[in-house]
Amino acid sequence: MEDSVLSDSTQAAETTTAPATERVEVSSVDLLAFIEATLEESKADDMVTVDLRGKTSIADYMVVCSGRSTRQVVALAEVLAEKLKTTYRIISRLEGKASGDWVLMDCSDVIVHFFRPEVREFYQLEKMWMQSPTPDDLEPVSEA
Repeated sequence: MEDSVLSDSTQAAETTTAPATERVEVSSVDLLAFIEATLEESKADDMVTVDLRGKTSIADYMVVCSGRSTRQVVALAEVLAEKLKTTYRIISRLEGKASGDWVLMDCSDVIVHFFRPEVREFYQLEKMWMQSPTPDDLEPVSEA
């Protein structure tokens, strides 16, 4: 009897565990929260999140952050890639890792840019995607 209980529990565990290659479903909001928490924990500097919904179909969110050196920029990207792989089985694509000035990570619904501060200041990427003002937001021009 003990063997049948053991085999039943083993069989139940096997049916509830997803295969190692199957991606875990996660919403873009939950994925963003995970990425932000991981970057915060990894000591990323000046993190900015840009909501891309309604602006482009490439992703729902973009996260821009800085590392103090090329080594830290690459390390931030590698730590996040590993945590996404182990937690959600997401294999992220990385670009720019060799130079470490600007690393781009495609996490499907979230795109992450890691910069050295000087490179980030030069490109000002997040400003390009920030919400542009509507006519109601603009101050009226007074006639002198």
